[in-house]
Amino acid sequence: MTSENNGREQAGATGDGGSVDAATEDFVAHRNLLFTVAYEMLGSAADAEDVLQETWLKWAGVDLGTVRDRRAYLVRITTRQSLNRLRTLGRRKESYVGSWLPEPLLTTPDVAEDVELADSVSMAMMLVLETLTPVERAVFVLREVFDLGYDEIAEAVEKTPAAVRQIAHRARAHVAARRPRGEVTAAESRRALAAFQRAVETGDLQGLLDILSPDVVLLGDGGGIKQAVLRPVVGADKVARLMLGGLVKLDMEMRMDPAQVNGHPALVVRLDGELDTVVAVRFDEGRITGLYAVRNPEKLSYMREEATLSR
Repeated sequence: MTSENNGREQAGATGDGGSVDAATEDFVAHRNLLFTVAYEMLGSAADAEDVLQETWLKWAGVDLGTVRDRRAYLVRITTRQSLNRLRTLGRRKESYVGSWLPEPLLTTPDVAEDVELADSVSMAMMLVLETLTPVERAVFVLREVFDLGYDEIAEAVEKTPAAVRQIAHRARAHVAARRPRGEVTAAESRRALAAFQRAVETGDLQGLLDILSPDVVLLGDGGGIKQAVLRPVVGADKVARLMLGGLVKLDMEMRMDPAQVNGHPALVVRLDGELDTVVAVRFDEGRITGLYAVRNPEKLSYMREEATLSR
């Protein structure tokens, strides 16, 4: 069932009438935006979908005659529901086995063309957002990614506009200190990723060392279901030898295919034809400084068809 049909069927269940039709049209029109807001706040597509269900239920009960800006109102509901869910996610992450990584999304080409959107949903940026408090994250996402006014954000997070300005300033400084250094073009990313893939597939240790930054960090997310490194592996030599050593022990046919994941070039690894791992990367000044390998099968369902994100 498509998301649009899903929205319509949910709306139909609430009753008939022009107001319900209008509510449905507004929800469907802004659904991709609302999903993007929820995903950037939660790092989980499955939880973002749940937030959209909750948003619809609240939106269906709103008197539209009292709503001046329906887009802003929907974003406000989505933000509040996301903040509520962040508390549940926080408890879940505390008991998570190994490193917790955001849920990767197979994205449409237009996401990569929107540089600011692609940057905001990159695996590297999503991990930076994880270091913010829930309210800081909401304020940063709504202001820096979706360009909402301070008054609108204040209503969404239930703070004063003055407080929101201070939170935004603090969050910007925090993110700026941790985001990737220097801009890397899509072409540069593809070349670097192709060199990485070639080195891994041919077992070329020196080729790997040439493309990896000396202080590269490898994070693996198996969720206790699939084998993955439980702690960050730091350093080009350690990362390269671990990766190539693992392939030597592999008793399955491996295939690596390039894909657009979270708006950036990434690799999809299949073992004996089955989707096994998504490898996203962080590039800084021409070299790979971060490798994010998601193996948890519960996080790979959104790699089977493209997700549409929007601002």
